[in-house]
Amino acid sequence: MPSSTSSSEERGVLHHEGALPAGLRLTASDRPGEAQPVPTRDIPKQPWGKLAFAVAVTLLIGTSLLEWNARRIGLRAGDLDNSETDWANERALSAGAPVAIVGDSRILFDTDLNRFEQLTGVRPIQLAIHGTSALTLLQDVAANPDFKGLLIVGLSDTMFFQPFDGYGGYIHKRAQYESPAKRASAQIDHFLQRRLAYLDSNHRLSVVAARLDPNYRRGLDGPYDDVWKVQEVGERRETHMWSQVETNPLVQAHARYAWKGFKEDYPFTPQMIAGGIAKAVKAVATIRARGGEVVFVRPPSDVHLRVNEEAQVPKVKGWDALLRATGAVGVHNDDLPPQAQNLTMPEWSHLNRACAPVFTDAYVRALARLTPRITLVANAPAPLGRVDCIAAQIASKS
Repeated sequence: MPSSTSSSEERGVLHHEGALPAGLRLTASDRPGEAQPVPTRDIPKQPWGKLAFAVAVTLLIGTSLLEWNARRIGLRAGDLDNSETDWANERALSAGAPVAIVGDSRILFDTDLNRFEQLTGVRPIQLAIHGTSALTLLQDVAANPDFKGLLIVGLSDTMFFQPFDGYGGYIHKRAQYESPAKRASAQIDHFLQRRLAYLDSNHRLSVVAARLDPNYRRGLDGPYDDVWKVQEVGERRETHMWSQVETNPLVQAHARYAWKGFKEDYPFTPQMIAGGIAKAVKAVATIRARGGEVVFVRPPSDVHLRVNEEAQVPKVKGWDALLRATGAVGVHNDDLPPQAQNLTMPEWSHLNRACAPVFTDAYVRALARLTPRITLVANAPAPLGRVDCIAAQIASKS
């Protein structure tokens, strides 16, 4: 008698209890006692072309909406993330550079590299880092035996003498462990950021979502206490104030709040200040020993902050003592000519983009009178003043 399953076995289909329909995956349990073939499964035909087109259209619409919203809130393409990779790249270039700049965010925001180059024919290497003690970066340059140029150290008094490195210490440690993957990632990021505004790291979904925290926890800092976006970064770390800090009252108010009046929770004791000066003396001497030179620049700060900075580190005990001990020359904002005073600082701590060239022009000309390391080119443009700052602001709004 023929087997009841012979015909189906010929077709490779089993008809016992629990058998699978034809075309579905066969497992070992479906073929007891038999050698098992490679499991197979039929793939149904799909309109792959239409599906790919739908995905592409959805992606395009989603990206367009994100980009529209980014530009609506004041973001723009070409605003690059200021990563540790970028800083490490500039640090490597500083080895043979005639001029480099270190310091905190004030000298970072308030130096217009284009104006510096117009005046001197030299484009300085920008190594300043926001939220950082300039002393930390001064020591870093002193430890770099290949730097033999002029180092401009921009400082705010309390930041310089604070008892910790700040954000710059983190950047320096990360930069020491640069990998090919990190460098490639930075290049890809910049390639896209030059073309798309919505990739701004300060407005990623994870960052914006965290700011929805109502900050009800008393005694603890919440997301509103953090510093949000205040800067735009161009090529080679050229940094300016974000336009929304000038024009958006909510953004401006938050930036002012985030500085906390520059009131620190620790006292600036004479021992702390003396310790900072001693470290600076050693670093300056090291740079000079190999043929370099150091000068200091103190950018402006609004009276709302300056009064607290002066109370904690008086100019005579900080700035004056620092220059005297190091034997270095320096340019303090208080000593600039009247036409370079009272520039616009929307959030009290940094100059806006229109006024940064005016301050740069003033301090570069002052340095040219104090050190032979800075020389104005024969066709240097005429000096700028506060009226140029105001005119540039008006032009940018028109």
